[in-house]
This record gives sequence, structure tokens and C-alpha cells, in this order.
Amino acid sequence: MSLDTISLSGKKKEVSNKKMTFWESLYLVAIFKGLMITIRHLFQRKVTIKYPEEKRPLSPVYRGQHMLKRDELGRENCTACGMCAVACPAEAITMKAAERKPGEELLYREEKYAEIYEINMLRCIFCGLCEEACPKDAIYLTETKVMVPSASKREDFIFGKDKLVMPLTEAMKNRQNQLS
Repeated sequence: MSLDTISLSGKKKEVSNKKMTFWESLYLVAIFKGLMITIRHLFQRKVTIKYPEEKRPLSPVYRGQHMLKRDELGRENCTACGMCAVACPAEAITMKAAERKPGEELLYREEKYAEIYEINMLRCIFCGLCEEACPKDAIYLTETKVMVPSASKREDFIFGKDKLVMPLTEAMKNRQNQLS
């Protein structure tokens, strides 16, 4: 068996070193084809959107910024089970669990809670797998149009519980909507 007949992919392609004719070496045909494509694009409708005035409609499966939910009493839903961190393909979620102390029943639902819950927004790919993996329905991706605010330091892109936990007023508003 010679090396000429072996092909790892099974798709062996024969290459020829055919000499170009005089007219082919001038590349006039190729230049003319390129000009025709350019002229054709001149008469097509433009797809540019004038951003501040016009806004593109969001997709129905759009996933925006993360938020940690609170229940109707304002307590955090997260029990620090770690399912969201395991499901995250980009490994953007880190958490540290802690035991609830006496007197913190109004802050946390279960005996165990996430003392530290951080999402590295530089690594996050907004896939929504953390949302699907959570058994307590504690994390979800909102429909806000602001994804991640711009910053100049890496530390500003690590969102802790201060930026992720749902505001108490919003949790109370959700309760009022459920009761009505």
C-alpha cells in the first residue's frame, strides 16, 4: 500500500497544476463578476436600523439578565443546591452554602441558603440552562433589554447577590398580582 492511495477522511481530491491561459491570467472575468455583485447590492433595500429611534423586536425566546426570585413573603427561594452551577456549560456560577441562623426565618425559606451567589457575566452565554435546572424555581432570566452594563474593570462583571436578588418591592407587587 503506497502513501498515494491512503486518505484519512476518505475524500481524496485530485489537484491539477494546469497552466492558466493568457485571458485567465488577466483576471478580467473574475473582476467583472465581482463588479456585478457590487452593482447588484447597490439596488437592494438597506437592512440598517437607526438604533436610538428604531428598536428591533425581541425574539420570543429572548433571555436577558439573571434574577434570583423571592417568594410572596419576600424570602429568597434559593436553597444553594448547586444544580444551576452544575448545569452551567460555561461554569459561570459559583456559590457557597450556609445554614440559616435563628431569627433569619423571614430572610430565607429553607434551612440552607446561598451565602455567596455569583455569576461571572463575562463567561455567561445566556443559555438558560441554570433556569431549567433549578428545582426551586429560584433563578430566571428576565426580559429586560439591558443585558450587562459596560464597565472597565473585570470585577464589575461579577454579579453578586446585591445585583441578582429581586427587589423586595417587586416581590410584593408579584404577590398582589397573584391575589387579584
